Amino acid sequence: MTGEIKKEINAVTDSTTAEVTDKELELINAYSRRKLTKDEVYVFGVVLCDNDIDRDNERFTVESLFELEKLFVGKTGIFDHSPTAKNQTARIFACSVESVDGRKTATGDDYFRLTARAYIPKTKGNDEIIQAIDSGILKEVSIGCAAGEVKCSVCGESLNHCSHIKGETYGGRKCYGELCGIYDAYEWSFVAVPAQRSAGVIKSFKGKEMKMEEILKSIYTEKDINLSGEECKKLCSYIDELKKSAADGVYYRDSLTSEVLRLSAVVQPDISRETMESVAKGMSVVQLKEFKNAFEKRADSILPSVPQLYKQKNDITAESNGNFKI
Repeated sequence: MTGEIKKEINAVTDSTTAEVTDKELELINAYSRRKLTKDEVYVFGVVLCDNDIDRDNERFTVESLFELEKLFVGKTGIFDHSPTAKNQTARIFACSVESVDGRKTATGDDYFRLTARAYIPKTKGNDEIIQAIDSGILKEVSIGCAAGEVKCSVCGESLNHCSHIKGETYGGRKCYGELCGIYDAYEWSFVAVPAQRSAGVIKSFKGKEMKMEEILKSIYTEKDINLSGEECKKLCSYIDELKKSAADGVYYRDSLTSEVLRLSAVVQPDISRETMESVAKGMSVVQLKEFKNAFEKRADSILPSVPQLYKQKNDITAESNGNFKI
């Protein structure tokens, strides 16, 4: 997939805001320039994402949730994914992957979700934000992350390479994408409109760049393929190079054909030019080259080359001047 694919899928802030523990305060103070007290911070929980299939027919694997668990610690919360310093509102100081007893995903797997604990300084400027969270106004959040690959649930290949379509059913199995190889987490943001049933994320997928051989293989096998902007540029550049090579090849073939026709007129004058042109059109470059080499040898025996003529002339002159040698 080239370019980034962004999808807004929202999670819900946890309604429980338990009292700050000593351990949590220690984690919070790892990010502050001075030691904060329990009375100076507001702490709340948030469900970031889960392993269920979302409305875009994608889901995180459980392994991906554990990768996100490490990456989101320390990430700041903003508004509407606007990456400006003034939008920084809260910070995650702890993350954990947890299972929910008795709950299953749409595929029948055990349900897992990534939860986080975040803090906001208790200041006059943040009073409205804290009140909005407590009252349920600021409830939905979404996160931005990057995955290395989206695998097809049907065949296990990359969705860039296989012919299956997300949302379709094949042999009783629904096709969806599994987000694997999470390698970066950007931010989490308060948003207005939820897009996922329970929990979710803005998933920025930047796939591993496809090699030209993989792109061509997918094209030749007539498989559906999604290319990123960079991969499109690479393919266009490859096509441009092919065009240049093709132009050079046409010029070389035309020159080779002209030489074969010229030599044919010398060594095979009984064959008309039209007939030889027709024959030459069906030849490959290698065959034209073989004919040219063969015709050149025959032409040399019929028409001696210019250096040989000069050599004979020099020999005659040498013999005729022999009488004047002393």
